[in-house]
Amino acid sequence: MVRPHRRRSAAQGRERDALRERLQKALAGTGLASRREAEVWIRQGRLTVNGEPATLGMRVGPADQIRLDGRLVHRRPGAAGAVAFVYHRSSGEPLEQPPPNAPEAATALERLPRRAGRRLIVISPMPRIDGGLELICADGACAARLQRRVRQWISVFSVRVIGELAETQQAGVLGGMLDDGQCLTVLECHGAGGEGTNRWYTVRARGASGKAIRQLFERQGARVSRVLRIQLGALVLGRALPRGHFRALEADQIDALLATDEPEAPARSAPL
Repeated sequence: MVRPHRRRSAAQGRERDALRERLQKALAGTGLASRREAEVWIRQGRLTVNGEPATLGMRVGPADQIRLDGRLVHRRPGAAGAVAFVYHRSSGEPLEQPPPNAPEAATALERLPRRAGRRLIVISPMPRIDGGLELICADGACAARLQRRVRQWISVFSVRVIGELAETQQAGVLGGMLDDGQCLTVLECHGAGGEGTNRWYTVRARGASGKAIRQLFERQGARVSRVLRIQLGALVLGRALPRGHFRALEADQIDALLATDEPEAPARSAPL
C-alpha cells in the first residue's frame, strides 16, 4: 500500500519536472539569444546553472539560477511563455537600422522595453516605406510558429493611390496575381474615400504581406503612395494605439494567435 505522503511527493515531483525545460529553450524565451546561440555559449563554457558549468541537453526550472559570463540571467515568471508586442509604425520609420544618411532617430525596436530582450523578431514586417501594425516577438520558437501561422491569417490593408482605380484595375487586384506567378486570396477591395487626387482602398486578403499588396496595385498601373496594415489576423489596429506606441500582448492573446488557423472577420475582432 502506497502511503499518502509518498503519493503527494511523486505528484509534486511530476509537477516540478513539467516546469523544467531545456536550457537553450529557457534562454530563447528570455529573448537573450536563439537556441543555436545558446548552444554555442554552452560549448564555450560561458553558461552556468546553480554555479555548475552548463551542459548540452540539461533542463532547468524556474528556481534555477542561470548565469552568462558570471552575470545572472533574469527570467520573468513562466519564462517559457513568449512575449509579443503590437507596434504602430509610421510610414518610413525604420524597424532596426535607419536608412543611410538619415538623421539619427530611434528605430521601432528601440522603443520597446528592455525587458523584452535583445533579440526581437518582426513577424511579416511591412516594407520600410509603408507602415501600420507590426507584430514583434521576443521568443525565437514562438516567432517561428507565428511566421507559419501568419500565412493563414486574414489581413486588412489601407492603400492610398493617386487617382481613382478603374473597374478593370480593381478586378485585377481581386485576381491576386503576383509577379512570381503566385496568386493571393483577395477577399475584398473597395474604395474608402480620399481627398484631392488621393484615393484610399481597403483590401482584405489571406496570408498577404505589405510588399505583395503594393505589388498587386502596381501591377494594375496604380501609383501607390502608401500602404498601411490595419489588421493582422485577430489583431486590429485601433485608435487607442497612436503611431510610435506599442502594446504588450497578453498570454491568452498569443495562445489564440498560435492556435487559430481561421481568424475572425474584422467586425468580430477587438481593436488594440
